[in-house]
Amino acid sequence: MKYQNVCLESFACTLPDEIVSTGTLEKQLEPVYSRLRLPAGRLELLTGITERCVWNKGTTIGAQSTITARKLIQQSGVNPQHIGALIHGSVCRDYLEPATACGVHSALSAEFGLPQTGFVYDVSNACLGIMSGIIQIADKIELGHIKAGIVVGTENSRALMETTVRHLNTDLSITRKSIKTEFASLTIGSGSAAVLLVHKSISKTGNKLLGGAAIAKTEHCALCRSVPEHNNTAGDEPSMNPLMQTDSETLMKEGVAAAAETFEEFLSEVQWRREDIEVTFCHQVGKAHQQLLFETLQLPPEINFSTIQYLGNTGSAALPTAAAIGTGKGLADRKRAALLGIGSGINVIMLGVEWNKTLTG
Repeated sequence: MKYQNVCLESFACTLPDEIVSTGTLEKQLEPVYSRLRLPAGRLELLTGITERCVWNKGTTIGAQSTITARKLIQQSGVNPQHIGALIHGSVCRDYLEPATACGVHSALSAEFGLPQTGFVYDVSNACLGIMSGIIQIADKIELGHIKAGIVVGTENSRALMETTVRHLNTDLSITRKSIKTEFASLTIGSGSAAVLLVHKSISKTGNKLLGGAAIAKTEHCALCRSVPEHNNTAGDEPSMNPLMQTDSETLMKEGVAAAAETFEEFLSEVQWRREDIEVTFCHQVGKAHQQLLFETLQLPPEINFSTIQYLGNTGSAALPTAAAIGTGKGLADRKRAALLGIGSGINVIMLGVEWNKTLTG
């Protein structure tokens, strides 16, 4: 895919105040750690994650996404009348219907007067929901359907974290071998991110979205699955509390292999060489994944901006949050930036941006 008229104008993110250290999480897992004789410190050693954030109880996805999108609009100074699309792209949502995007759009319309003519909907694509939304809005801008659009999403890891801890401590069938599929659930953090794309004619930054590549390796769709926890006290009825089963080792291997294939097409599409890439913002999984990814892509690891150590894996918000924090520090100014997204499914999306300057509001 290639774009001639699209600018990736700005990123924004908001993060929870509550921090859960990996040490604290392991203390909560003391029953299963003792039963299976697992050494303390194992989780941080394997993942490189020292802490993650979680939203306060009662936080709703739409309300938090509204806060983040409001921050994006205010810092960019975009004319609200130009925003012809609002896509909500996180795994988490408030309801099965209507789209979470509708509530966010309604709140922003009341405050900023967004136009009623436009596109408002949710996109679900695991950790690539926001990246998928970026492509859809870029397409609409390139085709002349809209002048600007926002992708926003909020991930709330509290339910998964608490359900996983309870499950591990109470299910006596779990063994040292089977617990491996649960560890990925303990890396998940909370966060919220938003992205503004505009037509180049109204851009204040000149941050050119050049294009990119996408590949789907759906033969690996069963490697990571999130399902409702079944309520054993009430028959077989599922609850709203999620559990996630992940073959982390195979997912990492196949995900990086898919990324390597995508990367070659990405370089061809944006007409870059490896050495042209000056900064990268990636989906944040863990230290082993990042190391293998950069070794496989033959990129120097020092060009990557990482947040995994203190945010964990924040799902669809991970890559745009890293980009929001990194660009806010001026790390991408006047540089070629690569957005490298890998999500369960397996799906890979990579985008190239000639980043000129950052809007700070």
